[in-house]
Amino acid sequence: MNKLKTNFCGIDMKNPIMTASGTFGWGKEYSDYFDPNVLGAIVLKGLTLEPRKGNPGTRIAETPSGMLNSIGLENPGFEHFKNITMKELEEDISTNLIVNLNGKTIEEYVELTEKIDKIDRIAGIELNISCPNVKDGGMAFGANPKIAAEVTRKVREVTKKPLIVKLSPNVTDISYIAKLVEDNGADAIAIINTLLGMAIDIEKKKPVLGNIFGGFSGPAVKPVALRIVYQVYKAVNIPILGMGGISSTKDAIEFMMAGASAVSLGTSIFTNPLLPVEVIEGLNKYCKEEKLKNISDIVGILHK
Repeated sequence: MNKLKTNFCGIDMKNPIMTASGTFGWGKEYSDYFDPNVLGAIVLKGLTLEPRKGNPGTRIAETPSGMLNSIGLENPGFEHFKNITMKELEEDISTNLIVNLNGKTIEEYVELTEKIDKIDRIAGIELNISCPNVKDGGMAFGANPKIAAEVTRKVREVTKKPLIVKLSPNVTDISYIAKLVEDNGADAIAIINTLLGMAIDIEKKKPVLGNIFGGFSGPAVKPVALRIVYQVYKAVNIPILGMGGISSTKDAIEFMMAGASAVSLGTSIFTNPLLPVEVIEGLNKYCKEEKLKNISDIVGILHK
């Protein structure tokens, strides 16, 4: 019996392990290390309606126990995704595919959702209203409760696919926003996106990143992410996709105990490409040692 089998907001998965958008490319880049089909789902790189070149200048900076990025949602746009990327994925990928969807305006979010909704192979949508390193849209949608509710409601109206809303930790009360997007049609909450940060080159006397600010991720953010998952779990009745600094099986278990029904692995894959496989094996071992019927038995156990 598969003790990791999970249904996450209507998506049947062989296990609760996903990859965080932006860290796993379009799903096949890590095929030399392991079969990506072992994953419960792959959350694809951020997609926009039109192609984006991303931010100029230095876009990555390493920090102690983490990294800063200001990629700026570089991607080839929907038409290339539909006509090229999807066909390549369908040749080799059989596990669930989730699209991370972005827009500059609410109208763009809605139009792109309508197009994604017509692709049967896409299992779900991760609505990214929290990217901290794009000047148009991005975090501005998720930081304003009224706009976060509005974009969720309007996207909900044009798709029947499972809708996962990805929220920013760079707000005063994320639990309030999580409840609002739940009330406006979200099927799940993804937390956390990256923290807003910066680095300075003291020789050049300038910011390291061309965009000045970037998204901070990696093991250093884990305590913050874990706290937010714990808080949001108490505020909503829909499942949580937890992420933020997960670099081991123990980390994944902690997120699930705090309230995450599934977890995404991100920055730590860069330093350990086999991390997803190790965590899946680790969760199986944990289930046997703890005599669990299913890994879901520990979801939110801290609240009981």
